[in-house]
Amino acid sequence: MREAVAEMFKRYACKTQEDGRNALKEIIQEIVLLGLWRAKFFEKAAFYGGTALRILYSLDRFSEDLDFSLLKRDSSFSLHHYEQAVITELASFGFDVTIQEKIKTNESAVYSAFLKTHTLKHLVNIGIPKTIIKGIHPEEKLQVKIEIDRDPPIHFGTASHYLLLPTPFYVSTFTEPELFAGKMHALLCRNWKGRIKGRDWYDFVWFVSRGIPVHQKHLEARMHQTGHLSESTTLDIALFQKILRDKIENLNVELAKQDIVPFLRDPQKITIWSKQFFHAVSEKVKVIS
Repeated sequence: MREAVAEMFKRYACKTQEDGRNALKEIIQEIVLLGLWRAKFFEKAAFYGGTALRILYSLDRFSEDLDFSLLKRDSSFSLHHYEQAVITELASFGFDVTIQEKIKTNESAVYSAFLKTHTLKHLVNIGIPKTIIKGIHPEEKLQVKIEIDRDPPIHFGTASHYLLLPTPFYVSTFTEPELFAGKMHALLCRNWKGRIKGRDWYDFVWFVSRGIPVHQKHLEARMHQTGHLSESTTLDIALFQKILRDKIENLNVELAKQDIVPFLRDPQKITIWSKQFFHAVSEKVKVIS
């Protein structure tokens, strides 16, 4: 099993501590997906979000969380049934982890849990050069957040994607137009109390550059569900473009850049970012109903 991890690590040319952390996190994320597949999790849920784009569609940035959506509403769903499968899978590859459920005081449709392990120990095990990991505290913890939407919006399709490492398996994911709709919902509606998610804007450009359209009905359903669009309002193209233009006008581009830089191997890719740039990209967005 350790040979498979070594093979996975060959994909990364780690030069900094952050490179090492990102490589370790992504290897763990993929093994988590394998464990979930073995436990038949993907018969009930689909993978989406930035990490899905990274692992399944080769998005050229690292990501933090594992985001899933149930295929059918189930307000009582939790990860308990699958936790041991994930822990056992990771242990078989030499990773010792704990999984802790996040207790929420409000009635949330999103189930959250945190997977934690020791950073330094596993960086050594996967072969990160000592010159890179020098200075990392022995007790530093690497954390992967897992979120599951238990009340999925309507109008979505799924597809199976096959991964070959650490061993062949598949995951279920939203199709590309729904993934873009989910990203646009995050970009247009995310409330971070002043914090700007540059990752959303980076992914926005990535989708548009590949000619992937936004699924209008899925985005509309998400906005209805979260109250960002009244149930009586239809999200037509004109309204969508207006909301997007307003979002760009209110964007703090420098804060967006600061957010995305730790996840990029080449920060030069965002030197062009400006409001003018995002307005130009927005004009190229394709929409399907």
